[in-house]
Amino acid sequence: QVQLVESGGGLVQAGGSLRLSCAASGSIFSINAMGWYRQAPGKQRELVAAITSGGSTAYADSVKGRGTISRDDAKNSVYLQMNSLKPEDTAVYYCNADIFPFPGGLTVDYWGQGTQVTVSS
Repeated sequence: QVQLVESGGGLVQAGGSLRLSCAASGSIFSINAMGWYRQAPGKQRELVAAITSGGSTAYADSVKGRGTISRDDAKNSVYLQMNSLKPEDTAVYYCNADIFPFPGGLTVDYWGQGTQVTVSS
């Protein structure tokens, strides 16, 4: 089994910054793509940022220029640096990883439990 554990959420004032971290542990051979999603109350979960195993990144238009996703494969971890936070960034942020549990097998999609980010105006 694999677990993804997020950290770094909290309450921050508008204009502030946060760095979210997510560490994967368990039966991991390698990790393909990793990403961050968020879900605000009453809204659907949406992609915030993603990073491939090769380091290519993609961002939602709403966070371009304010967010930076990175990964550390030695630590099986992914990070999201968010700057110039806005009240509309308030949401539960979820880590996602596409993981090869063993060589030659198919990838399995895993989710973290989520971390709350609240941005006050």
